[in-house]
Amino acid sequence: MTTTEALPTSIDQVQNLLRDQQYVADRGLAVAIYLALTLQRPLFLEGEAGVGKTEIARSLALALDTELIRLQCYEGLDVNHAVYEWNHTRQMLEIRLLEATGGVDRASATDDLFSERFLVKRPLLRAIDGSREKAPVLLIDELDRADEEFEGFLLEVLADFQITIPELGTYQATHPPVVIITSNRTREIHDALKRRCLYYWIDYPDYQKELQIVSARLPDAPRRLAQQVTGFIQELRETELYKIPGVSETIDWTSALLALNQTELDAQVIDDTLGIMLKYQDDIELVRGEPVRNILERSQNRGPRRGGRRG
Repeated sequence: MTTTEALPTSIDQVQNLLRDQQYVADRGLAVAIYLALTLQRPLFLEGEAGVGKTEIARSLALALDTELIRLQCYEGLDVNHAVYEWNHTRQMLEIRLLEATGGVDRASATDDLFSERFLVKRPLLRAIDGSREKAPVLLIDELDRADEEFEGFLLEVLADFQITIPELGTYQATHPPVVIITSNRTREIHDALKRRCLYYWIDYPDYQKELQIVSARLPDAPRRLAQQVTGFIQELRETELYKIPGVSETIDWTSALLALNQTELDAQVIDDTLGIMLKYQDDIELVRGEPVRNILERSQNRGPRRGGRRG
């Protein structure tokens, strides 16, 4: 950030800042975020899809009143999409205009064509733009989906927060970005990159934390409905499913129930809305009908459990 005063000065302040953005962070996560900000180290977050990794970056950007820059990773991600590319369409138009006018010096035309006005800045270059007055939050989302070669390039960028463009020179961050890297652990990330980061595993929340999350994100939800939804989801995660619902599904399901004017759960409305929690037909068929009634009964008879399931 521009000044040290802009950063939280305690772990409690980190929790409070995130809570103001309706993100419930336990102390362990708050410690990791505080140290990442204080030591200016990337924070590497691992965990199952839907447990809130991406939301941390969004909430942190809002809490710090700065821009969130997101790089969504995928197989085949390369420099052109992650760092920069040239606007070839505009360059071609410029060439035609130059040809139409005639008598243009070839060397000066080349310099002009490869100037900043034809440069398309992608997330990594935007994040280290030296003209920034405040450090952004750079979210490198689902790094495990990218190829291993991209990891090597990313390691170089994170080492010095600088990128060299042959035609223009070196760009270096005046205010290094706050870097959040997430992974769903579909493959292992190399130790070389992990060593450069602080690490934190985000698990599925326990009953009390998930209830807090639902109540914070959906304060208009009736207390009984929030409790029933949380209990049902907690019990559902104990079922052998292909894809276990995450916190995002809990929030989406509660929102849908509110839209249906539900004040409490019953087996029929659960059957009708299974597609909000479960994204695979085999999982829906596995729990629809009698299993739903059994899960609902168990969720209402059980007390809150101490910990969330680890995938």
